[in-house]
Amino acid sequence: MKMTPALLVIGGLMVFWASVTVAVFLPHATLNDQPSDIWKPMSEPDVAAGHKLYVRNGCSYCHSQYVRVLDWDVGSERIAEKGDYYGYEPAILGTERTGPDLSQEGGEHPDDWQLAHFVNPRITRPVSLMPAWEFLGPTEIRQLNAYVQFLGGKDADVRVARQQRWKPPAIAAWLAGPAKNVEWLHAQVPKVWQAMPNPYPATEPDLLRGQKIYQQECINCHGPVGDGQTVAANYMQPPPLNFTILRGHLVEGKYIGGIFYYQIMNGITGTAMPYFKRDLESEKIWDVSNYLAVRFLGYTDATIEPRGIPASYEPEWKNTFVAPTTQEAK
Repeated sequence: MKMTPALLVIGGLMVFWASVTVAVFLPHATLNDQPSDIWKPMSEPDVAAGHKLYVRNGCSYCHSQYVRVLDWDVGSERIAEKGDYYGYEPAILGTERTGPDLSQEGGEHPDDWQLAHFVNPRITRPVSLMPAWEFLGPTEIRQLNAYVQFLGGKDADVRVARQQRWKPPAIAAWLAGPAKNVEWLHAQVPKVWQAMPNPYPATEPDLLRGQKIYQQECINCHGPVGDGQTVAANYMQPPPLNFTILRGHLVEGKYIGGIFYYQIMNGITGTAMPYFKRDLESEKIWDVSNYLAVRFLGYTDATIEPRGIPASYEPEWKNTFVAPTTQEAK
């Protein structure tokens, strides 16, 4: 076939319109379907304003809002459906995941955590790459938070309501003083975990691994010495737990490993303490639990009874950390 100017123009137009059809028209036709079972209208003014802020500031360049079949193994709640985006203009699917997918973010963290995170992500996640958004000001940060808490639709409503339900008792326990606060926090842990010691030894390598995790995930809320006197405390009510008070309010012989594990794994609903069950493997949670106990309480219940058979790869270790008596603790 001889190449002519007319053929070049016609061919170029065909390629152009084919690309537009695939990239624009087909996705548009796909998105305009019936609402999914979790869909809800973006009717609240703050949510709609937050959506515009999200679009205008390019949040979708780092955060996607869709979960594919191949993403199912990363802890996603559900695979995205076209009805999830019904009527949303524009539908923000995102381009990559420099940050986590946000399609189900609503209620995963309480408002206090989200607001501090938007002001400066390092307040809540020490190694975060996300830029600070403090320049937006309190009003726009509140709107952006409203939009993020909206994501996930009706499923998010359940999680947000749960956070709001538990916030008043969490604040009341903190206001009642350290002893009552510790008592309330421990009472929220199932009894089987309350009576479970740490199954891993607190060897030097284990404690160093726990220290590294603490520095990467926990230090900006709880502080270098575990007293919770950090910038994060200015945004959170109740404030981050002060580990240094725990030693003075533990019951003699109290197990602490299982309690730490359960709270790190699941977070403490109603407070700014998030869950880490999708971020940290089991042994890493046990390691940071040992680090908290040794570093801030001065002892660990690691490997005491009841215990099972030691792991096949486990160094010999004798627990030299002695639990404080009631009198010593005070």
